[in-house]
Amino acid sequence: MSDTTPDDSTTTPPIHVPVLPREVTELLDLTPGLTVVDGTVGAGGHARLIQELIQPAGRLIGLDRDPMMLKHAERALRGSGSTLVHAGYTELPDVLARLQIPAVDRVLLDLGLSSDQLADSERGFSFDSEAALDMRYDTTEGVPAWDIVNRAAEKELARIFYEYGEERYSRRIARRIVNQRPVATAVELARIVRSAVPHPKGRQRIHPATRVFQALRIAANHELQQLETLLDEVLPRCLKPGGRAVFITFHSLEDRLVKQAFRDRNRWKNLTKKPLRASASEQRENPRSRSAKLRAAVKL
Repeated sequence: MSDTTPDDSTTTPPIHVPVLPREVTELLDLTPGLTVVDGTVGAGGHARLIQELIQPAGRLIGLDRDPMMLKHAERALRGSGSTLVHAGYTELPDVLARLQIPAVDRVLLDLGLSSDQLADSERGFSFDSEAALDMRYDTTEGVPAWDIVNRAAEKELARIFYEYGEERYSRRIARRIVNQRPVATAVELARIVRSAVPHPKGRQRIHPATRVFQALRIAANHELQQLETLLDEVLPRCLKPGGRAVFITFHSLEDRLVKQAFRDRNRWKNLTKKPLRASASEQRENPRSRSAKLRAAVKL
């Protein structure tokens, strides 16, 4: 965890477009003077909108595990007085303690993979990447995806693909990977997965390796465990009574955890009995928004 004022002199402009921007700002119910945490600040798209609505005297704290995304956020928020910290959202209690802030008014979490991360050919997130199959948001910690792919037993790989990717051909894919190891790059893994699954007639809606890549990314970054910690421990500790939490999820595993947490009537007043989805026009303009689901709640 570290405060950051990144040098963006070599950073290319971000391509990421924030999803559901109007819905996010409306459900956060932003007014001047609030203290707001964007726990996955990314390229700063949502954070910039938030910052405009909480001034004067408001404070925005942006966290991200990915140093590259913090460089984009610093550019987007330059001159706003925001505080950007290289940290994961589960580290929020420590961040607030260092900033001498007892609790905050609002928390936003956009849990999706950024378009900028996907486009970074050196990270291994995309199917055609020739670089090492890394997939970590912060490459200075944890185990890269290639290590999981090449060291895990066949049964463990199948479990990862099934539990984290909901992949119906998990055992078949795991067996094919083990038979063709070592796997070094994303493009190699995508080829192996494609060779292991049936090819339906007609145009495929998604790449056949989509669920496997999702599963490995979740495993490499401990995403579900981190989300559970946030919901069970961090938010109750760091959000003021009457404060609001807004989540954007992009797959059913994340959405299910948020949905279950917000059902706790002793802790939350649920503002979204059904998740909000992007409008047809937003989906046309930003295809990434098609799978986005937004849920919000007030802490009791």
